[in-house]
Amino acid sequence: MAPPPAAAPPPPAEAIAQETRPLPTEARPATLAARLLVYHAEVRLKAANMPHAMAQLDSLVQRSGGYLSAASETRADGEWRQATTIRVPPAQFRGLLTGLAGLGTIEEKKLSTDDVTAEHADVAARLQTKRTIEQQYTTLLAKAQKIKDILDIEEKLGEVREEIEATESRLKTLNNQVAYSTIELTLYQLLPQSMPDAPVVSLGSRVVEAFYDGWQLLTSLLVGAINLWPVLLLVVGSWWLWRRRRVRRLTSPTQPAPNATS
Repeated sequence: MAPPPAAAPPPPAEAIAQETRPLPTEARPATLAARLLVYHAEVRLKAANMPHAMAQLDSLVQRSGGYLSAASETRADGEWRQATTIRVPPAQFRGLLTGLAGLGTIEEKKLSTDDVTAEHADVAARLQTKRTIEQQYTTLLAKAQKIKDILDIEEKLGEVREEIEATESRLKTLNNQVAYSTIELTLYQLLPQSMPDAPVVSLGSRVVEAFYDGWQLLTSLLVGAINLWPVLLLVVGSWWLWRRRRVRRLTSPTQPAPNATS
């Protein structure tokens, strides 16, 4: 009897990667009927009574079905300030913004909307493709017999699983952003600042201050004169030379006039 035909070798890992490449975004069918929108707002609000405003804020967030994801409170620069990050379902986003106006005076409000429909579809498609590649690598690993093939497949399988984790994380972030809109609220109240009383200046202190100012003026003039010592030296030297010449002229004997008849 003729020997049975040899089993075909498993396909290489590169062939699996090429066969399961994701289609371009333009070629994928639209799987989402509704648009996926991410709403974000930044609000700066001045309150007259911070404790009352913060209590009202907690009540508004609870009634809207949202929650506070982060909050910080400081007292500096003459302000009692609270920075809060609010997460709220998109259906209650506008209503909560309207309710915040009742806490005080809105000084600044910024709204933005991001359409992540295409990105969400792309990430979901890439995740499905990478999971298919992972399953094929797992099947190929079970059939591999050579040590080299096993090591190569395990390396490729590890890379694919890392990519799957990163893609799942991004998809989870997108889903969270779509499910809950974000409001960055800065609530503050001005703190009263006491003005110091003007000091009462007595007559004795004014006399001492005047004496000190006079002494400062005298020392300043003395220092200025010292700085001008070359000019003073030149003036004194010129005066000394002029006086010496004048003394010599006065003390020298007068010469007799010549006799015209001789």
